[in-house]
Amino acid sequence: MPIQNSEAGDADVIKGEAAEESSMPGRRHGIQGWLDGIRSTRTGALTLKIVIGVIGAVMVGGGLVMVPFPGPGWLVVFAGLAVLATEFHWAHRVLEFGKRVLHAWTEWYKRQGWTVRIIVLIVTLAAAGVIVYLGLLTLGFDIIEIAQRYI
Repeated sequence: MPIQNSEAGDADVIKGEAAEESSMPGRRHGIQGWLDGIRSTRTGALTLKIVIGVIGAVMVGGGLVMVPFPGPGWLVVFAGLAVLATEFHWAHRVLEFGKRVLHAWTEWYKRQGWTVRIIVLIVTLAAAGVIVYLGLLTLGFDIIEIAQRYI
């Protein structure tokens, strides 16, 4: 039983008893508890939204730049959306839509025969090759010209 504060009267005792009888869950632990603690003030909530927004936007932007090149472009885009989804409902909806579309495409691809799979592979490799060639060309490297010197 808490010590009674002379200015508050029985208020501290009543609050303590009500907290013990409450059916509300306690504060969460781990990262969610930490984020809830930050969100508990207006300044903390706004700061968290800004920080999460900047980090997520940088990840999504960087992932979109990487998409045409071989590598984890789409993975970084989805990771950035997951970061944004911790604070923004619209990002959660976009992430769920992207997961549904990816799942539908994967299921369609699994149902296809070997001919379609090989065609998709060839088109993907050709597109990646053209994108890498054009990317290097904009940097001043003409790999076809360099290769012709050695042939």
